Amino acid sequence: MNKPCKIRLCIVSLAVFVLLCCTGPGLCAESGMPNVVLINADDLGYGDLGCYGAVKVKTAHIDQLAREGRVFTDAHCASAVCSPSRYGLLTGRYPLRRNFWGPIPHRSALSIDPAHLTIGRLMKEAGYATACIGKWHLGFGDPEPDWNGELKPGPLELGFDHYFGIPQVNSGPPFVYVQDHRVLGWDPNDPLVYGKKSVTQVWPAKSGYSQVGGAQAAHALYQDELIGTTLREKAMAWLKQQQDRPFFLYLATTNIHHPFTPAPQFKGTSDCGRYGDFIHELDWIVGGVLRCLDDMGVRNNTLVIFTSDNGGMLNNGGQDAWSAGHRLNGKLLGFKFGAWEGGHRIPFIARWPGRIPANSRSNHLISQIDILATLAAIVKRPLPDGQGIDSVNQLETLCGTPRRPLRDHLIISPNHASHLVLRQDKWVYLAAQGEGGFQQKNAGDHCLGNAGALRFTGQVNSDIHNGKIRADAPPAQLYDLEQDPSQTTNVYHQHPELVKKLHTLLLSYRRQISQQPSLGWIDKRRQ
Repeated sequence: MNKPCKIRLCIVSLAVFVLLCCTGPGLCAESGMPNVVLINADDLGYGDLGCYGAVKVKTAHIDQLAREGRVFTDAHCASAVCSPSRYGLLTGRYPLRRNFWGPIPHRSALSIDPAHLTIGRLMKEAGYATACIGKWHLGFGDPEPDWNGELKPGPLELGFDHYFGIPQVNSGPPFVYVQDHRVLGWDPNDPLVYGKKSVTQVWPAKSGYSQVGGAQAAHALYQDELIGTTLREKAMAWLKQQQDRPFFLYLATTNIHHPFTPAPQFKGTSDCGRYGDFIHELDWIVGGVLRCLDDMGVRNNTLVIFTSDNGGMLNNGGQDAWSAGHRLNGKLLGFKFGAWEGGHRIPFIARWPGRIPANSRSNHLISQIDILATLAAIVKRPLPDGQGIDSVNQLETLCGTPRRPLRDHLIISPNHASHLVLRQDKWVYLAAQGEGGFQQKNAGDHCLGNAGALRFTGQVNSDIHNGKIRADAPPAQLYDLEQDPSQTTNVYHQHPELVKKLHTLLLSYRRQISQQPSLGWIDKRRQ
């Protein structure tokens, strides 16, 4: 072979080598195909992290993620309740379009129509390896899950190549793991049985022990104090297997939903009790995933988003943390399930080296339902007509500095349509009194919320006195979040024209509530 031919061969070989190096998970940033890791914590409030002001807990790994990326201070989930919130995040659709208001029970069918685009399907169709690991809580099967058979449709029918996690919530049955389409450890000689007591650990705030029993082998694999460790290990193991194409991981932790059951090494490590200890375990989980990305050499081409499904809950553990000086939702009013800001304004942190400015903050209004359209823009796949209809492409907000928020207004679902939230610019409007949501009134109540919670927390709202809504309180609520982020003063009577305008817009969304049967438990008790 002559010398020019050898040179050409070397050039071609080098080009092939470079091409191969850029087609795996470390794909160069210029290609526009980063890996994506979306971590969705459970019940983590706006004030539960060091980077959002917490001092009673230490969240070194999440705080580092914040320093290396962007912290959003006006980010919201689709709902102040877990199941409809996850529906909105995955589909880019307001939960009201499915008449979805509360957490769904263990006998519920899959709540997402398989015909709807999800983040999982979007990324899979873009050529990504996809996995969902952790809490699902969106139902399985049709018309209900077959715990002794194939659990389909489920995550795999919505675009995920792999699923591992707990099918419901860690406080309720069936207290098993699911892997892909089946209960892990299922034995045909010892099936799951409705109405039989389950062999599982007993913890405060955990219930439903007699709803799904049998299956001793499957139940034995489910150890509450090891759930966080198990999900961490499964997420890291799946990541390490990804070598041939970009990947998308949706990791939904059970931390910090009650019962608070951190692994033994985290017990007693915080300054606000078991609530804070569970946050410490969450930070460790996130740290393991971030270290895994570093070890794989893909850190610089991976978009990491960390957020929470709703605000913090003032349950018994939350009340203990509050008494110790920890403010679950920072200075925000309200808690999980409710319409006030504390129920749905959540932590949202994004890191993408070279694209998202490090150590930056944004106060622009964004929602988790915007993740679908934003990822579609990143992977350059336009959303099909009728899909992700409420999702806004926030790529410029993520990476740049738009002059104004890209979202004109936002609808947020609490636990009941009566308290549907409308946010527009600096204003938030509720067409009802109080927070809605939880209605228990006394310290020590597991579901302490609404006006009664203020008697415990000492927070101030002009409509409430001594844990009750004033008799002369306005019929609805309007707050200027720019001047009054803690929602201390209802200015409903001061802005009648604005109220009329916002009420008309809110009614237009109420008319769009699906006529399908409502999904999820709804607290019927109203003050």
